[in-house]
Amino acid sequence: MEMEKPLALKMAPASLKDVLGQKHLIGTDKILTNLVKNKKIFSMIFYGKPGIGKTSIANAIVNDLGIRYRFLNATINNKKDFDIVIEEAKMYDGIVLIMDEIHRLNKDKQDLLLPQLESGLITLIGMTTSNPYYAINPAIRSRCQLFELEELDTDDIIIGLKRALEHPDLQGVNLDKDALYYIAELASNDLRFAYNLLEVAYFATDDKHITMERVKRIHSKPAFFHDKNADGHYDVLSAFQKSIRGSDVNAALHYLARLIIAGDLESIYRRMSVIAYEDIGLANPGIGPKVDAAIRAAERVGLPEARIPLGTIVTEMALSPKSNTAHIALDEAIADIENGNMGSVPNHIKTTSNDYKYPHDYTGAFVVQQYLPNKLKNKKYYVPKDCGYEINLKQIYKKLEEIKKKSS
Repeated sequence: MEMEKPLALKMAPASLKDVLGQKHLIGTDKILTNLVKNKKIFSMIFYGKPGIGKTSIANAIVNDLGIRYRFLNATINNKKDFDIVIEEAKMYDGIVLIMDEIHRLNKDKQDLLLPQLESGLITLIGMTTSNPYYAINPAIRSRCQLFELEELDTDDIIIGLKRALEHPDLQGVNLDKDALYYIAELASNDLRFAYNLLEVAYFATDDKHITMERVKRIHSKPAFFHDKNADGHYDVLSAFQKSIRGSDVNAALHYLARLIIAGDLESIYRRMSVIAYEDIGLANPGIGPKVDAAIRAAERVGLPEARIPLGTIVTEMALSPKSNTAHIALDEAIADIENGNMGSVPNHIKTTSNDYKYPHDYTGAFVVQQYLPNKLKNKKYYVPKDCGYEINLKQIYKKLEEIKKKSS
């Protein structure tokens, strides 16, 4: 039997205009569309979840531009493969290298690639599911524009499935409407998964009639089915966070139950980790490690037992005092830097300084000295709340500020 390409590969868009979603990058007067329109390409990295179109967009760009390219995987392809691409780039005075899993690029391959990126001989389009600000070598990252791809919504998945129904491989298919929406919801924003499930359902029937029951027989994962016009998956996640933030333990447990029934533990873990620091923060700083421990326990035991540590920690999170002061303070500091409001590091705390006062040499491990740049020396980012453990931090903060005032 001759093996064929899966439907998901055959449905890959040949042009940017056929790409689903990513409306912040593709469309009238959007970045990637304008680059193609102006026949110009720069080294770039696409990052985001699996199945949302990173490789498809890379291929669509080179197809639209009609330029020479090669595809490598940072993990699978060896140093010799990279050498061949570089020699081909020299032969044709340039080439586009599309590279998957770029966050796994080792030092030997980086050393080969960097000079070619620097000279412009190779234009890189990298793809990764990891955060490039943490996972990708800064030398590579600084030579690339970074574009985050957004998750596809249910409407995008449905459009993709309807397109697939017109493909010759699915000739004579009859897909029930409720089965269409069910596949889209099961896909959890992964278009590739949706195509694969549709293709299996088609070839698993004798009459090419795909019903919801037939899809359920193929994919038995419990899926919380949201009606197309009702709350979607991200609305449930939003309600989960807002219920914890609002200290409504019953609502928090309700939305946790909906997410557990959907089998989406990863989204639960990520959202709880954010809530621990965004909404509870310094009012109960011990909650972060507790959340991590609950997640590890849930991962270790899996469903259905995972519900036990998750229910326990979500109850504590909902009933914890709440504070967002720390991340609000950091956001304000980031805003200052992004707006150019910085100034130089004071001389006495630079690495070469001999005038630095070492706090541990003083009573209470504290000595008054300036740490902020002159331009910001009186800036106050942190404004504490009278809530939970932060009451103690506020007292310490107030005492230190009073000492500073007396010495000035």
